Amino acid sequence: MLRRRKLHTVFPNTDIALRLFLTLPVTNASGERSFSKLAFVKNRLRSSMQQERVSNLTLMSIEHDILREMDFKNIIKAFSSKKTRRKHF
Repeated sequence: MLRRRKLHTVFPNTDIALRLFLTLPVTNASGERSFSKLAFVKNRLRSSMQQERVSNLTLMSIEHDILREMDFKNIIKAFSSKKTRRKHF
């Protein structure tokens, strides 16, 4: 609305505030759901894993719909065709 009337240069802070307001979700249910999933994963794992792995598992738990649609055959085939890398100490 401010941009159509070319008022965004007169009220730059209002323009930014309105754009931020319009991008915020109406409810915070998705955020609460994410924290709920994180608590579930952390309780199940008893914090025995590093933070990066817990974050990845939480993301997989949140986005389970996408994971259900994925075809893992190609991923498994690509992974199994890789050479084994051993670290020499």
